[in-house]
Amino acid sequence: MLGLGTLTSCSDQLELTNPNQQTTGTYGFTADDLEENVIAAYNHIRMEGTYARVGFMLDVCRGDEVWNSSQVWYMPFDDLNAPVTDEIGQWSWRDWYYTINVTNFTITRCGEDNSVLSEKMKRIKGQMLFLRGLAYYNLAGYYQNPILITDYNTYSTLDGLYATNSTYDEVFDQVEKDFQEAMTLLPTRDAGGEWAKGRATSGAAAGYYARALMMRHKYDEALTVLKAIIGGTYGKYELMKNYGDNFREGSAYENNAESLFEVQYLDYGSQGVDDEWTPVNTSPNATQGHAIESNFGPGDCGGWADLSASPWLYQLFKAEKTTSGKLDPRLYWTIGTYEQDWEGFEYGNKCYTLDMTDDAPMVTNNNNGGLPVAKNTNFRTGIYDKVVTGLHCGINLRMMRYSDVLLRAAECENEVNGPTQQAIDWINQVRNRAQLPSLKLSDFGSKDKLFEQIASVERPKEFGCEFGRGFDLLRWGFFYSADRVQQLKEHGTFRRSADRTRVKEPVSYAQVGIDPELKSSYDSWKPGHEFFPIYQGTLNDNPNLVGNSANLDIDNTSYFTSKGWTVHPVVDLSK
Repeated sequence: MLGLGTLTSCSDQLELTNPNQQTTGTYGFTADDLEENVIAAYNHIRMEGTYARVGFMLDVCRGDEVWNSSQVWYMPFDDLNAPVTDEIGQWSWRDWYYTINVTNFTITRCGEDNSVLSEKMKRIKGQMLFLRGLAYYNLAGYYQNPILITDYNTYSTLDGLYATNSTYDEVFDQVEKDFQEAMTLLPTRDAGGEWAKGRATSGAAAGYYARALMMRHKYDEALTVLKAIIGGTYGKYELMKNYGDNFREGSAYENNAESLFEVQYLDYGSQGVDDEWTPVNTSPNATQGHAIESNFGPGDCGGWADLSASPWLYQLFKAEKTTSGKLDPRLYWTIGTYEQDWEGFEYGNKCYTLDMTDDAPMVTNNNNGGLPVAKNTNFRTGIYDKVVTGLHCGINLRMMRYSDVLLRAAECENEVNGPTQQAIDWINQVRNRAQLPSLKLSDFGSKDKLFEQIASVERPKEFGCEFGRGFDLLRWGFFYSADRVQQLKEHGTFRRSADRTRVKEPVSYAQVGIDPELKSSYDSWKPGHEFFPIYQGTLNDNPNLVGNSANLDIDNTSYFTSKGWTVHPVVDLSK
């Protein structure tokens, strides 16, 4: 009994730590641990609210190149009048902050002194800085004044967790800082070799740094960066000979010589089966594709038939022929219409495996018509016979291509020095890839006219129906000029009709209200709603957070003009 009492009186306990139960106190102190975080951060940019569907599409339909053919899904965002109670608008906020949380943890663990970091740790920190910059670039471009959190230790208190809004300028100051630092830590795509495929490199960071600078009209600084990219400082980039190679899946096309940064998705047939829409899902059988194809895909082919190309964009393509008298090949990959020129060209006049004819065109939505968007889908590839809906499309999303570098360099050169031969030469590199005739400097006597060519012709035809047009409209200030708003209304005019034979017809904003089938996406825009409102549920959860200009119906013109920025007047290019 004495022995038993001695044993039972002992208070020492054996402390066991479960190696599979990771905590912030034990995890993240080695490069191997932090490399796991890098993978997690890349995974978060492939989610519903980042680039897998909604986070991508909100900017696409904010632009003037696309309209909502379903007249249901995305409708408030296409009309730029989303209510504060629409939860869809919160998904990008949610998912980009998932990304930020992971990057903040890793960046904080890396410390501030880059000189003591190993090469592996420099690459880890550089990638995380790039991804955090990317997250805040998107958050500011959508929500104007999000919460800026850059230190993981901030999350240790409720005061830190429930922070207040930062200003648009404060957020973009941080975005520029993150991209600029990432440029110094990451290798070029050439030096990175096989490692660099699918990862952020110094070239990706430089490209996005230039984009961020241009959002606040720092054209001279951006031009310096863009010239360095063109000059090979961050690795060798070049235009693919075939424009369509930027929109196909497979190792022969993805992460190609034109791509500065792209979001990675597994090819068709190599994914799991469980759709993983949000970062909280952890299925081992998760799909690793995107649903861009589902949103664009025609109803006749099993697509959700949500978004269509604008008639303005189609007519823009049709207005100019190649040097051999043919249609611009970019039309083939952008809009899924039947054209005589496509007989014998690439995959021909097919929609998936369905034959198209001029008498029986393919429309996006069976009830409302619409010109189908072919880009970033398998509409033109013949890989499968119908849209495989959900998160199944395996085409990597090329978020920044070398053609963007060239056209941005031309834009900055024009802003800094006016029309120059150098600006024209950069534009002609992009045009000549499409076999279009070269522009002549003598045709552009003013900065305004060359800007109009870039903004209303060159960029829409090169990047039509891709992510980024909404960001362009913001930085150009098109919402702060009556003439530019009117131009947007004209570009955004479309026809809702079940008559398939009318799908290619030109439309006119002047007929809106007269022809009952016509509408313009921008008629319902009100000042301040060029941004999306911060979701009311998010405001309710955080008492320190306030709404943005879309929540409060605040006109942002005074902010734009107070910076000394001006909006280029509309120029008639035919004169």
